[in-house]
Amino acid sequence: MADRPTLYERFAASAAAHPARTALETAGRVLDYAALRRLAEHTAARLLTALDGRRPERVGVLAGRSVAAYASYLAAQRLGAAAVPLGPDVAPARLAAIADRAALDAVLAGPDAAGPAEAAGFGCPVLPFTEPAPEAPDAGLPPYEPRPEAVAYIVFTSGSTGTPKGVPVLQSNAAALLDHALDRYGFGPDSRVSQTFDLTFDPTAWDMFTAWSAGAALIVPGRADLARPARFIRERRITHWFSVPSVITYGRRLRDLAPGAMPELRWTLFGGEPLTLEQAAVWRSAAPASVLENLYGPTEVTVACTQYRLPADPADWPATANGTVPIGAPYPHLDALVLDEDGRPAEEGELCLRGPQRFPGYLDPAENPGRFIRFDGRRGTVRQEHTPPGPELYYRTGDRVRRDPDGNLLHLGRLDQQVKISGHRIELGDVEAALRAVLRETDTVAEAVVTVRTAEGAEPVLAAAYTGAPQDSLELRARLAERLPAYMLPRSFTHFDAFPLNANRKTDRRAVAERLSAQG
Repeated sequence: MADRPTLYERFAASAAAHPARTALETAGRVLDYAALRRLAEHTAARLLTALDGRRPERVGVLAGRSVAAYASYLAAQRLGAAAVPLGPDVAPARLAAIADRAALDAVLAGPDAAGPAEAAGFGCPVLPFTEPAPEAPDAGLPPYEPRPEAVAYIVFTSGSTGTPKGVPVLQSNAAALLDHALDRYGFGPDSRVSQTFDLTFDPTAWDMFTAWSAGAALIVPGRADLARPARFIRERRITHWFSVPSVITYGRRLRDLAPGAMPELRWTLFGGEPLTLEQAAVWRSAAPASVLENLYGPTEVTVACTQYRLPADPADWPATANGTVPIGAPYPHLDALVLDEDGRPAEEGELCLRGPQRFPGYLDPAENPGRFIRFDGRRGTVRQEHTPPGPELYYRTGDRVRRDPDGNLLHLGRLDQQVKISGHRIELGDVEAALRAVLRETDTVAEAVVTVRTAEGAEPVLAAAYTGAPQDSLELRARLAERLPAYMLPRSFTHFDAFPLNANRKTDRRAVAERLSAQG
């Protein structure tokens, strides 16, 4: 089979076919494909000059969701380098750690990143973003050399320890994802595609290159726009929306998601965190003509790897034990296993995946042991080697799922959210689902987070946090006791006006847990 196009080849083909069509709208600026390509090539040429003609392998992109960010990302792709997104709001010490682990050849810095770049003290050239003068000649770059098995981008995740962990994604990994998405979701030159995620969050690659593969426009909302998604979608004529489900909660709180509020939206995709059936119903009512799909996928399997399309009629929607929308079936070009604690196939257990979207192993080989499974047809064994995993190995997602008779998967929570208290094994997600249900009997926008609080010399206990209207803790516990056994009841209930969000607009569970722990 011939190599699939690289990310830059996809963009360049659209720029050649549709030079005058809008490619990007962000921060009040509108660029057509010809202008965005010129900016990308100008930036790539400056980078080559700064490196004395040496082609870089890894390029940091330090910018918010601005013209500088997107042009710099494309410049890295034009040179065949891996783009390494860096957040200008990230602490300087973490930026420096990521740059060191990534062994960056250079950093392209946007106008909003001069301070963070200086504070981080990168040990490589830092190029401030500039735009060419109107009369400047073409960049005069050498011909593009596609490398389908090269690394396309590297995303750094915190993992359980908080230490930056690099996940390299190959051009071929991204190509397998994009070919599936472009075929499934009706992208075309008239599409207007949202880009709600920060560049440091891997769904950004989906947004950019589904749009730019199809000659479509990438439309970037500001922070305030995410609180009122329906207004943004109407005003900017969005056809394809992809975000975390949290925007439903915040939009609903501001009364932005009235029935019929988004009559022209064609496609809606949610991912990054569980989508509740109640959230989905609110969105369906506001966007009755939109296809609504729930996606799931770890960064290590390239953005998304399962899909569940909700039926057009809500009367046909499934009823699930935890109130969340199923994550559905694995993509047809991926292999999936559900394994129990002994590594044997089961209806409920850990989801493990392999196929053309699976990454080639962590940037630091020391992260590889324990993360991959060998399966002999009967039982999986955990691989402990540091060396890069072969394609026959399955990636362990760390997510617990249950398979229904139709082959659809229901996400039951993280394996590391399964705790033991007083000898009882408890799924934090089950407690959260019950608490949400109790809260929403009186407040439709309430959310819940349940954590484990430990104190020296004391038995660990469950601690709950919630939003919405303040509740009497004793009454809340009594109502929850009607749904859960005594050993699953939280010891404390703390009200938040709103949960803190991380850079990816997801609930920052770690920050919530730290506040609950500080209360003693």
